[in-house]
Amino acid sequence: MAVRLGRLASESTAFLLCDMQEKFRPSIRYFPEIIKVAQRMVTAGNILKIPILATEQYPKGLGNTVNEIDTSAFKDKIFTKTVFSMVTPEVDEELKKMTNVKSLVLFGIETQVCIMQTALDLLERNYEVHILADGVSSRTMVERMYAIDRLRQSGAFITTSESVLFMLLGNSKHPNFKEVQALVKTAAPDSGLLSKV
Repeated sequence: MAVRLGRLASESTAFLLCDMQEKFRPSIRYFPEIIKVAQRMVTAGNILKIPILATEQYPKGLGNTVNEIDTSAFKDKIFTKTVFSMVTPEVDEELKKMTNVKSLVLFGIETQVCIMQTALDLLERNYEVHILADGVSSRTMVERMYAIDRLRQSGAFITTSESVLFMLLGNSKHPNFKEVQALVKTAAPDSGLLSKV
């Protein structure tokens, strides 16, 4: 059985943005920092032509995706849900259309609920799942910390936004290198993980 290394290539990767909605703003730790990372990934996804799928949990009650994240390029790929996993029948159908995609990069909230259940559903479907440690959060750091441990145990790759973007570029000769490099010139904001991931 081949060891999965978690390499990423733009032609076989998609981004999943989970439930970054207005009503969660007051309760999620480091929410402004997670927004910044999500926007960094959305911008890079648009530059690298990586498909982006997003969900909103019960938007009638919880609001839409926060204004700071520019969803204009994928507004027809934002799916409403009431279950916790992003892998609703509609999202599953979209993923099946992307026959070349084998790696999914997941970011948003909450780590111990929607992120974890989405990752488990995707791992069961044999995708390589990459969780952005600097791009997920929860209401408490205990929930976040143990969810990240649990995700790692289940076979997800725990990584960072910068690491993912440079892996997608491959090298400095990539035609979009300077555009993406500009996104990471400013380090991702500290979102409280520090040494314990």
